[in-house]
Parts: sequence; structure tokens; C-alpha cells
Amino acid sequence: MKQMAAREAKNRFGVLLDAAQSSPVRVTKQGRAVGILMSIQHYERLRGAAWERLSKTMNAMSAQASAGGLTKEKLAQLLSDES
Repeated sequence: MKQMAAREAKNRFGVLLDAAQSSPVRVTKQGRAVGILMSIQHYERLRGAAWERLSKTMNAMSAQASAGGLTKEKLAQLLSDES
């Protein structure tokens, strides 16, 4: 991954934007990573992949809970129980 110091990123913002079109760029400040700049296309792919994984996980958990006898009514009761 490319890396650029925050001061350089500020001073050469156009170069930073151009570099981020081909791959994410790690931005550092005083030697520590403080951010990543990436193209909108890369961001959308990551967001879509993360949403897909989350959706699959939630569906699997729902199926497992249903198979174990958890109903919407039981869940509501569990969530409202303050003890």
C-alpha cells in the first residue's frame, strides 16, 4: 500500500487523489497511520462485500435461533426482562 505523510497529502492533494484511484493510500501523521484514502469504486466494492457478509451472518443466526425455538414473542420477552 502506498503511504503519504499528512503534510505531503495536504500540500499535494491532487497527487494523493490520483494515487488513490489505483490503490488505497495510507496517510500518516508523526509516523502513525491516521487514515486511508481510496477511490469511490474501491469503497463501494468494500461496502458491498461487507454488507453481503453481514446479511449472510444475520440470516444464518436467524435460522439457528428459529431452529432452537426462538420466536419473535420470546425475543421480545427476553429483551423486555429487566432482571
